[in-house]
Amino acid sequence: MHQKNTTLKACALGASLLLALAACGSGNDSNAAAAVGVSDSALVFDSAKYTTINVTIDGAQVPVRWYREVCYVAKPVAMAATQTALNGSSTTIANTACGYQSMNIFVPESAAASNDTALYFAVNNSGWFASYIRASVADGASFDSATSHVGAALKAGYVFIDVATRSRGVAAADGSWPGKAPAPVVDAKAAIRYLRLNDARMPGSASRIVVNGTSGGGALSSIIGASGNSADYLPYLASVGAAGIDASGQSTLRDDVLAINAYCPITDLGNADLHYEWLYTAFGTRAAVGRNPNPSGSAQLAAKFSAYQQGLKLANSGGAALTADNMMDQIRQEVIRSAEVYMAAGGTIPDLGEAMPYTSAGAAKSYINDWLDVDNGARKVVSLDMEKYLKFVATQATLKAAPAFDQTGMSVTAASGESNLFGTDSQKYSNFTEYGWDNNDAHGDGIGYDDTGITGSRHFSLAATPIMTQVKLVNPMAYIGTGGSSGADTAPYWYVRHGTRDRDTAFTVSINLARALQADPNVQEVNYRLAWNQPHAGNYDVPEAMAWIAQALKAAAAKGL
Repeated sequence: MHQKNTTLKACALGASLLLALAACGSGNDSNAAAAVGVSDSALVFDSAKYTTINVTIDGAQVPVRWYREVCYVAKPVAMAATQTALNGSSTTIANTACGYQSMNIFVPESAAASNDTALYFAVNNSGWFASYIRASVADGASFDSATSHVGAALKAGYVFIDVATRSRGVAAADGSWPGKAPAPVVDAKAAIRYLRLNDARMPGSASRIVVNGTSGGGALSSIIGASGNSADYLPYLASVGAAGIDASGQSTLRDDVLAINAYCPITDLGNADLHYEWLYTAFGTRAAVGRNPNPSGSAQLAAKFSAYQQGLKLANSGGAALTADNMMDQIRQEVIRSAEVYMAAGGTIPDLGEAMPYTSAGAAKSYINDWLDVDNGARKVVSLDMEKYLKFVATQATLKAAPAFDQTGMSVTAASGESNLFGTDSQKYSNFTEYGWDNNDAHGDGIGYDDTGITGSRHFSLAATPIMTQVKLVNPMAYIGTGGSSGADTAPYWYVRHGTRDRDTAFTVSINLARALQADPNVQEVNYRLAWNQPHAGNYDVPEAMAWIAQALKAAAAKGL
C-alpha cells in the first residue's frame, strides 16, 4: 500500500490537465479516478517551486528542499494582521491570506526522488491555540539528532512538514472567530488530503504519514489518528475548499494516517474537568496544597467521574472493567512501570528521604522524596504512596483552578481554559459543559444561565446548539473502535507519552486513550507510558521515539499497510 503504482507514475509524468492530475494523484484511493473534488484543480503541488537550503545534522551538511508556505485549501480564511498569542501578547502576522492554513515542507535532498519515505507531519497547537505557519528548519541551522526530532526526522530521510491550523483565539479579517471546533481538525485533515491528492507529484508517500504533536498538538494528533475518513467532517472540509470533496459533498480521497506520536494530549475536553477534579480531590490533594478556590464546584465535578468512567466500558491492564474504583491503582501501576523502565535503562532514582532533582519552567529545583521507595540495584520499586505522589505533582507545578478547562465567564477563576474553542464564529467563547454554562456569572456576555435563563442541560440538547457536536469532533474517544462504513479508520500505530510530573491534564485522560486504543481491533500497536520525571512537554525522548517510528514503518510495510 505504501508503494506508488505505475498508474500513479503515469499520472505524475503525463498529466497535462489539472483535473486529470487531481484524479490521478490520490494514489491509494480506488474511487479517485471516478470522481474529482471540486477544488482539486486549484490544489496542484508545484514540485519545482522550492528553495535549497543547507543544514548541519550531527556535524554533516545536509541539503534540504524547502517548499515554502504551501496553502493546502482552495478557500482559506482571511485573517486579521494582529493576533493574540498563547501568552496573551499581540503579534503581527505577515501571511494574512493563508498563514493559518498552509504547510512548510522540508525534503532532504537524499529523499527527493523517494516514493515511499515517511511524511513527518508536525502540528504545533500548544493549549489548543491556533498555529500560525512556522519553519522548524532554516538555512544554516544545526541539529543534534539525539535531541532534536526535526534533525532526527531529516536524518532518517523523512519529509518534515510544519502544519499551520486555525484553532482557538485566531481572529479573522472580518472580526469573526474562525478557529472554533472542529477547525483545527478540519485543517489538519485538509492538509492530509492535499498530500494524498498530490502523492504522485511529491517526494515520499502520503500512505506513510506520522503525526507528531504536544499538549493541544498531542490532542490534535490523537483526534486526527482516531477519526480517519469519518464523514462527520465532510461539510466542514467542503467549506474551506479541501481536496477530495466532490460536488455532492462526498469524499474522493482518504484522510487517515499511519502513525501517531503524541505527547501529553489534552483531549476528551467535554469530560476533562471531571477527570481533573476526581484525580486531585480523591486524596484531598487540592486542599493539602492550598489550591482549592472552588471546593463546592470541585466536589460536584469529581462526583460525576465514576458514572462517566463506567460508561466508557474500558478494561484495565488485568482485563477487568476499568472504573473509578480501580483507576487510582491503574495510575499507580503506570507510575511504577515508568520508574522501573527508567532504572532498567540505567537511570538512578533517589530513595526515600533523599533529594530528588527536577526542572520546572526552565529552573533546576529539588525536593525530598517522600513517596517512592526504590531498589536501584534490583531496578525495582518497593513501594509508592499515591497520596504523597499526587501532592508532589500538585506542588511542583500549581494546580489549575476548578473547573480546569471550561473556565471562562466564572468569577471563581481568572483563567479562560479552552472555552474559546467552542461556540459560533460570532462568539468569542462559549462554555461547553453543563457546569460551566450553569455557573457562568459574567453578566452581559450572552452565555450561561444568568444571561439566557436556559440551563446547560436544556441548552446543549437544543438542535440549534452546535457545541455538543463540536465537543465530539475534537474527541478521539468518540471515534476509536468505530471502524466500518459508518465509522472511522483509526491509525494502526500509536506512541503516546504523558509525563509523571504533568499536572496540565489528568493522568486518567491518557490512560483511557491508551486502553480504548488497545481494545480497537484495527490498531496494531499502542506504545503508551508515563514518562519518568517529565513535566508537560514533548519530544524529550527523540532516539526512542524515532526508533519506534522506524519499527512501525517496517511493520506496516510487512503488513502491506
